[in-house]
Amino acid sequence: MKHIIKYLTLSVMFVVFITACDKKDTVTFSANGNAPVLTGSATTIAALSKDSSAVGLVLNWSNPKYSTSFTTTKYVVEIDSSGRNFAKSVKYTIIGALTDTFTNSALNSILLGFGFNYKVAYNVDIRVTSSYGNNNEQYVSNTLTVNMTPYVTPPLVTVPGSLYMVGAATQNGWTNPVPDSTQKFYQRDSVTFEGVFNLVGGQQFLLLPVYGSWDYKYAVIDNTTGTIAAGTGGSFGYYTSAAPTAYNSNIPAPATSGWYNVVVDFQHGIYTITPYTSTFPTNLYIVGDATPDSWNNSNPPVNPVFKQLNAAQFQLTMPLIGGKSFLMLPVAGSWTNKYAVANSSVPSSGGSFGYNLSTNFNAPATSGTYTITANFFDFTFTVK
Repeated sequence: MKHIIKYLTLSVMFVVFITACDKKDTVTFSANGNAPVLTGSATTIAALSKDSSAVGLVLNWSNPKYSTSFTTTKYVVEIDSSGRNFAKSVKYTIIGALTDTFTNSALNSILLGFGFNYKVAYNVDIRVTSSYGNNNEQYVSNTLTVNMTPYVTPPLVTVPGSLYMVGAATQNGWTNPVPDSTQKFYQRDSVTFEGVFNLVGGQQFLLLPVYGSWDYKYAVIDNTTGTIAAGTGGSFGYYTSAAPTAYNSNIPAPATSGWYNVVVDFQHGIYTITPYTSTFPTNLYIVGDATPDSWNNSNPPVNPVFKQLNAAQFQLTMPLIGGKSFLMLPVAGSWTNKYAVANSSVPSSGGSFGYNLSTNFNAPATSGTYTITANFFDFTFTVK
């Protein structure tokens, strides 16, 4: 009898144990969120500089409805030039809000940061990505495209009509007036000057807006530290004897002598100096069956010689024979080096060229008198 009771007790305990093991815990799951829907207050923005502080664009997006508090939801707004798939986007992070506001000034800074030109309309893509605060469960909104036009902002430094380099860092020292062509900058646009200069290492220079005058100059405040002292660039400003400023120190050149690209940006008050990686001509000549004397390469030359306009450009006006070709040579009478184009697909009206490339320039299809302009800063040419 005792054995029967013992077995019954064990059976009951086993059933209770199995029942206890079979009991399931209750698990709570959070519902997934939804991709936010993005809308904007404008599809076209073409503000004026006088409206820089006004609101240019308001972005709104729907609540993705995460399971956590609305105040902790993270949103990343991305803005980029259309067609780049946001590869170079400008990003803004917003926490716990369904809107973001941009002034015209903020938008203009973004557009200029993309390298957009003033007063030219561009398409810009915008999207927003939502997530939890720890970046989990990200949802990307629709892409909003807005047509935007950058406006001209007042440059930080007064822009001159012309710009010259003078100083011990140049090949002509502190002689002023300077040689009008070799030390005169090329004006690329309304606020940017550039040129290629043969600089003397470890020396200094100034930038002059008035040919032959010492009364006005562009200089730096401190030439003893940082990138300015290293000769690679920095901030600059305007100085005049009539209204002196702190910009009264010479600009240092790089330590090593050689050819350098110099860019002076008046919009941002920044100049840069970088090594010139090609060969800048001292003189420039033309030969080819597109010229009256064909491929006659003599010294002295029989064809007209290019005139150097400034520290970047050479120019020549002469008759060309339609449908033929030509080369530009740095040394008259020598075939050792040349300036040419990469292939015959480069149009006769202009494009890119380079040093010791393999293909002749195409002359225009129709014979006539043309002006050839070659820019050795960016290696582009035009034939008009």
